[in-house]
Amino acid sequence: MLVYDINVDSAKRFVREVETTFSHLESPDDSNKVDIAKSPRSLAENSDIIFTVLPESSHVESAIKNMISPNLPKPPSAERRIFIDCSTIDPSTSRRVAHSVHQAGKDVFVDAPMSGGVVGARAGTLTFMLGAPPDLVHHVQPVLLMMGKAVHRCGEQGAGLSAKLANNYLLALLNIATAEAMNLGIRCGLDAKVLAQLINMSTGRNWCSEINNPVPGVVDGAPASRGYSGGFGVKLMKKDLELAISAAEQAGAKLELHQRTREVYDEVLRNEGYKGCDFSVVYKYLQEMQ
Repeated sequence: MLVYDINVDSAKRFVREVETTFSHLESPDDSNKVDIAKSPRSLAENSDIIFTVLPESSHVESAIKNMISPNLPKPPSAERRIFIDCSTIDPSTSRRVAHSVHQAGKDVFVDAPMSGGVVGARAGTLTFMLGAPPDLVHHVQPVLLMMGKAVHRCGEQGAGLSAKLANNYLLALLNIATAEAMNLGIRCGLDAKVLAQLINMSTGRNWCSEINNPVPGVVDGAPASRGYSGGFGVKLMKKDLELAISAAEQAGAKLELHQRTREVYDEVLRNEGYKGCDFSVVYKYLQEMQ
């Protein structure tokens, strides 16, 4: 396996983690070995399947361009190279990148954004939303299942991203609603853990209440229980919200709740004390606003 990250320290840390994890296994063919590529182009030249996971649309477009131009040679051991982009970006950019890859040769580009957050990534329980032609599914699915528990084909290229943006629009709302509901119950004198248990046994149950509960101490592994560190950053949630709003505008889909939701995340982002925090820090913001 080859990896590349603009942050060299992150790449080195990943290599060390893999070495530690698989140190007890014998691997005569070096199948567990991880090397750091010198550049994205070098990685592409020596790979049959390439994953990209980047923060923004412009990053994906730039990275793929640097890999395929000029004249990327044939893959080492396959008829065609498969680019699998797991980033959450706008579908129109993804389709443009896919077109550029196809124009450059026989290689293909599919979108496979993921859901499950940092918790799901660490546990290997991510869900992938795949946008790809039917004939590519059996090539892509096995490698995605090495990192997750489910792969859902949503349609042709770009459809995975449309599904992810619909999901994350709902997530942005649920995060605020869960924080408000927990705050309401606690202010009324309820124990936080008791309230969470009741919600998770009732119709209000959702991922934010059960897995990523925003109240410190309710879920041991949640970011809220470690000072809101790690997890899914507020900045990334806001980015996905904006992508979803833009997609809705392009599709002519009416959104009634987007404006106040956007304002809440903007207000949280303006607070330097929340910089780098998981998006469940909205709960702390509500407390401090009281």
